[in-house]
Amino acid sequence: MDLTEYKISSREVYSGSFLQVKEDTVGLPNGNQAQRIVVQHPGASAVLAITSEKKVVLVKQWRYPVGEALLEIPAGKLDVKEDPAHAALRELAEETPYTATEVKLIHTFYTVPGFGDEKMYLYLAENVQANSTLAADDDEIVQPVLMDKEEARAALINNSIRDGKTLIALQYWLMHC
Repeated sequence: MDLTEYKISSREVYSGSFLQVKEDTVGLPNGNQAQRIVVQHPGASAVLAITSEKKVVLVKQWRYPVGEALLEIPAGKLDVKEDPAHAALRELAEETPYTATEVKLIHTFYTVPGFGDEKMYLYLAENVQANSTLAADDDEIVQPVLMDKEEARAALINNSIRDGKTLIALQYWLMHC
């Protein structure tokens, strides 16, 4: 069965510094039409960084849309034409006291495919060192948090980690590293 939907028309609802919101009329495979709200995003990179002491580097930060502080792996949006691997290294160094010499792509995935096109690049950092001289953006207040595997397992079990990219990254770490 062909599940393809096609755009009939599009109307811009909002255009911001890095997000655009459109309302599209689409044709469905059954011949009907429907409305789709689409949030366009430039993409993002996230990094799973493990220290030489075998601890995962997380950040705790307030997430206004959900009204709480979340524990997350370092991540951020891609700048225009930025290489996702470079963005992962940059985000690690900006949000934490850590750097890495390189990163290896673990997986790519869509964060909110029901209404947005954001593609996330998830990397594993290599040669993690506590030597960053960069600082977080002025509007980003983050607190680094280190966890060993047992602490991470406990945090997963007690629902202390609720961010999707972090759930994926920690599952990878616990299963493969």
